[in-house]
Amino acid sequence: LHDHMEHQTSTLDHSPVLVALPEDRGYPSYFGDLGDLPMRMRVRGLTPGACFVVTDEHVASHYLGPLLHTLRQRHWRPEALVLPAGEGTKSMVHLARIQTWALENGIDRRRPMIALGGGVVGDLTGFAAATTLRGVPLVQVPTSLVAQVDSAIGGKTGINHRMGKNLIGAFYQPRFVQVDQAVLATLPEREWTSGLAEVVKYAYIADAAFFEFLDAHWDALLARERDAVAHVLRRSAEVKADVVSRDEREGGRRALLNFGHTFAHAIEKAAGYGTFTHGEAVAVGMRAALHLSHTLRQAFPLERADALAARLPVPGSLDAFTNADLIAAMQSDKKRQAGRLRFIVLDEIGAARVTDNVALEAVEAAWDYARQVSR
Repeated sequence: LHDHMEHQTSTLDHSPVLVALPEDRGYPSYFGDLGDLPMRMRVRGLTPGACFVVTDEHVASHYLGPLLHTLRQRHWRPEALVLPAGEGTKSMVHLARIQTWALENGIDRRRPMIALGGGVVGDLTGFAAATTLRGVPLVQVPTSLVAQVDSAIGGKTGINHRMGKNLIGAFYQPRFVQVDQAVLATLPEREWTSGLAEVVKYAYIADAAFFEFLDAHWDALLARERDAVAHVLRRSAEVKADVVSRDEREGGRRALLNFGHTFAHAIEKAAGYGTFTHGEAVAVGMRAALHLSHTLRQAFPLERADALAARLPVPGSLDAFTNADLIAAMQSDKKRQAGRLRFIVLDEIGAARVTDNVALEAVEAAWDYARQVSR
């Protein structure tokens, strides 16, 4: 297994993961140093000139200065905008702020926006790129685990609304994604373990062998050991890219990526955005979804499957919320169809499906289970 991991690391360092889309809109996720960014931009058809870097205060303190220096060395003229960190930044106010800043600084349709940050910066900047001048080139430079394995890949962009999470947005694919494993070293512990929730999700929905890998190497992942993390980054990107390539706009298979998220978004809405991180809400939401899977298919191995999700640390509990609170919060989920909530359930580990045929009692039982196990 160690040899296999060495091979995975070697592959990760040199071979991009491709999202295959029609009309030449496909793109790679590159794995390498942040300093490779100017070269990757040229390879992907972007010519030196003005560029617009959006980041947040936390990321800027570590990586903005070196990135701007690297860009200037390669004849780019970067402008930078530093936003407040946190989920509250995914708002109409900050969307308008990015657009005004870019327009005032002379952006045109050939000039890229670069999203340097985690999921909030990536989603917000992506939506700004999609809507400024009806679309400017977008480069995703994810700096958190959840962004590197999930949100930076696939073209989902958007902002939150008081009615719910991610209700305003667009599908807008980046020119490419640049993943630098080294930047994860400065990620706070809570953000690291939150990102692992999305990694676990991929194992549940698509790859039983990956589930076994995570189970066997959990301590190495918590310690951020290089080889284990390299394998996780690549395998997660492969699963996400494969799903997006088959279903760009969530007409079918892509919905599987929302495993646990119908529950998670309700938790975030009921608790107020920022109380739980997105990954923490997903961790609890997946446990509810695992219980629902077992309710719908008694042969599903709930105890074995839940043992991995149970290793994701989640501060706090659901005790402050009734089932009525949480089910009401579910009703604003944008994944409803014809007024019916859609749930992702597992028939077995690594095999997921979508269903809207779920009794209210089963949903309440899932919430009861999640409340009990998250205490």
